[in-house]
Amino acid sequence: MTYDLIAFALFALVTLSSAIGVVLMRDPWHSALLLGVALMSVAVHYVMLAAEFVAVMQVLVYVGGVLILITFAVMLTQTEDSPEVVQT
Repeated sequence: MTYDLIAFALFALVTLSSAIGVVLMRDPWHSALLLGVALMSVAVHYVMLAAEFVAVMQVLVYVGGVLILITFAVMLTQTEDSPEVVQT
């Protein structure tokens, strides 16, 4: 086995496990973080294919843009589970 095949298998495992984690997580914050891991590992696959420009665009557009948008949406729309009751 060559090192390329071992690296591909490792990052394929990371990609698949984090993509499954995105779907199965109940917390949207953890799901967004796992989406970032999946997108970064896809960028590593592009680097392994010698498509560095596509890998940089993957990181800039998807990880830098879409993931930040999802993160802000989760932060701004998430409510507290147990609101505090003020007794007067």
